[in-house]
Amino acid sequence: MGLFSRKNKDKYLHGFAKTSHSLGQKLRIISKNRKKNKEDFMEQLMVTLIEADIGYQTSEKICDRFFEICSDYFYVTPQDVMTYLGDTFREIYDPESDAPIEENPDGPTVILLVGVNGSGKTSTCAKLANMYQEEGKKVAFVAADTFRAGATEQLKQWADRLEIPCVCGRDGEDPSSVLVKGCRYAKENDIDVLLCDTAGRLQNKINLMAELEKMHKVLGKEIPGAPQSTWLVLDANTGQNGLSQAELFHEITDLNGIVLTKMDGTSKGGIVLAIKNLTGIPVRYITVGEGMEDLQEFDFDLYLDSIIGELVNEA
Repeated sequence: MGLFSRKNKDKYLHGFAKTSHSLGQKLRIISKNRKKNKEDFMEQLMVTLIEADIGYQTSEKICDRFFEICSDYFYVTPQDVMTYLGDTFREIYDPESDAPIEENPDGPTVILLVGVNGSGKTSTCAKLANMYQEEGKKVAFVAADTFRAGATEQLKQWADRLEIPCVCGRDGEDPSSVLVKGCRYAKENDIDVLLCDTAGRLQNKINLMAELEKMHKVLGKEIPGAPQSTWLVLDANTGQNGLSQAELFHEITDLNGIVLTKMDGTSKGGIVLAIKNLTGIPVRYITVGEGMEDLQEFDFDLYLDSIIGELVNEA
């Protein structure tokens, strides 16, 4: 991993440009108003964080921790403010706690992508496939979204462009049966990574739980330990609705990663902190454009630097 974050650092940082301009500049303004009483300062900070989609609970946690740190000092400079905030953001996200992405040493590594319609699951499948191909791995798709009209055809088109196999079912077929076919194909053809695109229906909680449980069961029966990864694909522009989706899916299935799409179109990248704080799920990848090369492995240091790095240096 890490190939894309090294090759395209400028593009990665560009993906957070709107967040940097919105959140970073507001933090600059309030840091220069630090001579106001602490209550006013903390109120401004709280509002700024919430507006960046960090959410009330996480914003409150950041403010409380920040107030605790700064209360030990009689005077703080704007640079101190930005440095303390950076340290607090890191403490909240805690990148060192992220478990590495699991691979299957004895067969295909199965990745199950879940999420609502319109989040970008199918295009994320394609970007992930391209990434793994760049690493020299054999990749296959499973078109397990058998309900949305045209979903299978869309994934097949990506498969044709990438010259990789795509295991498909009939319209309306039980998606778990298609996953079984995909697993058997992967084992018979020495596939390294099996990417499974699922339906984006946000059903009632009971039905969604039953469907995802069945998917996990059949995958694990065909390939021990599968799926090695279950990643929720979230459109970063949905803001707090995206956070609600993360909490719901995390409650009903064993998520171990988030892929945040369309990061280049949002000014509210604070959802990264909110998701990790409230669910503990790490952000694995972000997308910063429509091109195949626009999938980037999430790097917390680059994320933090893109938001407040320049402000620390100039304060």
